[in-house]
Amino acid sequence: MKHYFYLARCSDGSLYAGTCVDPAAREALHNAGKGAKYTRSRSPVKIIYTETFKTLGNARRREAEIKRWKKTQKEILVREK
Repeated sequence: MKHYFYLARCSDGSLYAGTCVDPAAREALHNAGKGAKYTRSRSPVKIIYTETFKTLGNARRREAEIKRWKKTQKEILVREK
């Protein structure tokens, strides 16, 4: 099974980082108000960047790494995809 790290752009312009197994379904959950608390008040959200991993652990490690980055670094990552 594939696991994904993703960045989602929120309606206020902020970026949300997370992991999932189905990016389209996860985006729908966020927009239905059933995703993370952070995105509930910032919907709609759009997943704008993904990376694929073989294990959930690897996807979560990438999430933890990128969550430590400044927003400008995340924006560069999105632009260079």
